[in-house]
Amino acid sequence: TGILRNLLTSVIDILPPSDYAALETRIQHASDATFRLQTYAKEFFVTLSEFIAHQREGRPPSNYSYRERILPATRTQPQWEEVEIAWESVQDTFQKLFGIFKEVQQTLGAILQNNFSAPESDLEEALSALQGLYRRLHETYQMLDDLMFHPSNKMVYWAEVHPRNQALSLNAAPLHVGSLIEEYLWHEKNSVILTSATLTTQNSFNYIRRSLNAVEADGLILGSPFDYENAALLFVPMDIPEPNQRGYQHALNRALIDLAKTTYGRMLVLFTSYTQLKNTARGISKALHDLGINVYEQGQGASPNALLETFKADPQAVLLGTRSFWEGVDVPGEALSVVVITKLPFDVPSEPLIAARAEQFDDPFGEFLVPEAILRFRQGFGRLIRSQQDRGVVAMLDKRVLTKSYGRAFLESLPACTRRKGSLNDLPRLTSEWLGL
Repeated sequence: TGILRNLLTSVIDILPPSDYAALETRIQHASDATFRLQTYAKEFFVTLSEFIAHQREGRPPSNYSYRERILPATRTQPQWEEVEIAWESVQDTFQKLFGIFKEVQQTLGAILQNNFSAPESDLEEALSALQGLYRRLHETYQMLDDLMFHPSNKMVYWAEVHPRNQALSLNAAPLHVGSLIEEYLWHEKNSVILTSATLTTQNSFNYIRRSLNAVEADGLILGSPFDYENAALLFVPMDIPEPNQRGYQHALNRALIDLAKTTYGRMLVLFTSYTQLKNTARGISKALHDLGINVYEQGQGASPNALLETFKADPQAVLLGTRSFWEGVDVPGEALSVVVITKLPFDVPSEPLIAARAEQFDDPFGEFLVPEAILRFRQGFGRLIRSQQDRGVVAMLDKRVLTKSYGRAFLESLPACTRRKGSLNDLPRLTSEWLGL
């Protein structure tokens, strides 16, 4: 990025020729080490890609990223030794580069301290840029070295191959965030107040307390300022196939078309997977376009914020969104009259971070996956009523909330709204009556 060259430029007029030559030599060594680092890092990732491809062998291609969790068993695979050897070359070059950087910083620091005639702003800026670069490189090195040779049982590690360009990334995340929050927040403050409409599951703070190491925290559940019973209608169809059953996608498409026709759009549809969103967009866009209703889908290039603003400005529109639209979306008034939840928002159990955290529970489904899904379900439900004047319908097109034993936990976590169940064919009529259309 030119940082090393800028350093030389900033001192060329103030250093004696011999000192300048010595600094130039060190910077040339740093530049050479940087190029070697780039070469070895590329070789390391190529070797890692080959290892991941071998682990992935026999699994069908997918539109989703492929994630391979790096476990102790992974490190016993014969091919992993080649990855370690490739990393050792990167490791050695990193350490040499850091040594050179420290020498350069010490030299420049002395110049800044002893040469009052130096153009300090230029030199300080160049030195600050070098220090920032050193810090970022050292953090990167430390994370990679920990993953390769010093893995922590408090961290989850995985490799990810992105489907669009097959790019490989290495990832690490804390197994428990509670201990970090305890260290950096609870122990640093005299008092902390957490407030949200979605901190409880089944009217209890137990899950969030455990997750955040806040077991001793006091809790208070307050009533909502919104009159949900008169403002929100929750409808669950009993005759729709379950999401993993044949015919569900067709029923979902038909329901969305009929509902949008009744409400002239003004609808947010929440999905748990981008593939289902795309399939639905293909199934409903033409029919709704013929009715003068525009369909906006997440992932078409616009940012979520830009997409949301476009939706707000369009009087007849349907917005299809995935994870980022389950929370933080605020569309008060008639611009959003219907929220459709296509599927209970369970995390994918095989995802590395989810799998690692689930392993910490005796009953992973009941103690972890269900509470996490309830919190997101409540977030999705909360997109509908955003002011005391709002009125609308939440269509829950996953009948498992009624047919499965765990479904009651989802419904018990919602505000006391008006609830109806019946045939999917009843949804447009009930929506029209509720909204007074």
